[in-house]
Amino acid sequence: MKLSVFGGIATVVVAVLLFLGYSSIFTVHQTRQALVVRLGEPRQVYGDPGIHFKWPLIENVIYVDKRILDLENSAQEVIASDQKRLVVDAFARYKIVDVLKFYQSVGSIEGANSRLSTQLNSGLRRVLGEATLTHVVRDERATLMARVRDQLDREAEAFGIKVIDVRIRRADLPEQNSQAVYQRMQTERQREAAEFRANGSQRSQEIRARADRDVTVLLADATSTSEKTRGEGDATRNNIFAEAYSKDADFFSFYRSMQAYETGLRHSDTRLVIKPDSEFFRFFADPSGKLRDKKTATP
Repeated sequence: MKLSVFGGIATVVVAVLLFLGYSSIFTVHQTRQALVVRLGEPRQVYGDPGIHFKWPLIENVIYVDKRILDLENSAQEVIASDQKRLVVDAFARYKIVDVLKFYQSVGSIEGANSRLSTQLNSGLRRVLGEATLTHVVRDERATLMARVRDQLDREAEAFGIKVIDVRIRRADLPEQNSQAVYQRMQTERQREAAEFRANGSQRSQEIRARADRDVTVLLADATSTSEKTRGEGDATRNNIFAEAYSKDADFFSFYRSMQAYETGLRHSDTRLVIKPDSEFFRFFADPSGKLRDKKTATP
């Protein structure tokens, strides 16, 4: 009976010792830092990875990430120095460099994000409020972000935090302003398009009128030249005919009659109702083309 009691007590003692031994050991991962707290009071910081020891039951271990952490800030409206409203969506990257100060000031990453978010919003309003819309959107964006980062880093030093970077993800006009600007830009482009069309129509009319005038002038010049050439040709032809007539009137008359026969008596295209002894057929009756007197020709 006594042996069983002693065995039970020994088992309990061994279990307690194993529990106390297990509770006194903790492991620090290479991506984290450990803060040992004794009854709510911070005692020691362990930054090196490996196995470490603490007092069981009275000491607790708080782990803090030592990697670069993200702070996602919600979009907020900022008024620039030129009274333009901007919706700014920014984010920050930070790192915990002093675990003890971090634990004593903010206590956790959620608390740090809350405090840093407030200070980031304040820094954005302060820095961007001194710049114009053009500087924020295009010209001095990197410089302004560096100023916000430096201010936030100075304020976060009290929390044991080092701010690595601050960036603006998006900086746009508010929705109602964007619609108004879009409508104004659309109206301006429509006005420019109408002006371009009007100028193009005017230019096309001018070009068309100039082309019509050039065509009229060219046709008039061509008609004049053709009439002149035709007149010169007719004069030359008449001179040739006159010269030929003066040399041999009978042959010229015969030649002209043959041309008249060829032109007037085409195959399947001519109907003539005239007397056989008319002047037109005088070369059919007499090769010399001289018509005989009817009275003298009667026996």
